[in-house]
Amino acid sequence: MDIQRIVSELKKERDHLDRVIALLARTGEGGNPSEGSRSRATTRVPTKKRHLTPQGRKRLSDLMKKRWAERRKKNSSSRKQPPKAA
Repeated sequence: MDIQRIVSELKKERDHLDRVIALLARTGEGGNPSEGSRSRATTRVPTKKRHLTPQGRKRLSDLMKKRWAERRKKNSSSRKQPPKAA
C-alpha cells in the first residue's frame, strides 16, 4: 500500500468538501443567485386565475347534469329494483 498516495487522495477529498461546505454556507447567507441559491418558489411567475363566465358556468352545468342523468339511467337499468313495501 502506498500510504502517501492515500493521504494525498484524502486531502484532495477534504479540500473538495471544504469548497462545497463554503459554497453551501454562502448560499444560505444570500450568496450569488447564479450558484443555485434561488428556490423554485421565488422564480415562479404568478399565473392568471381563470374565471368562468356565466355562460360557461351554465354550459358546464348542463353538460354535468346530462352526464349524471346518463349514469343514473345506466345504473338503474343494470340493477334490480327491490319490491316496495306497502
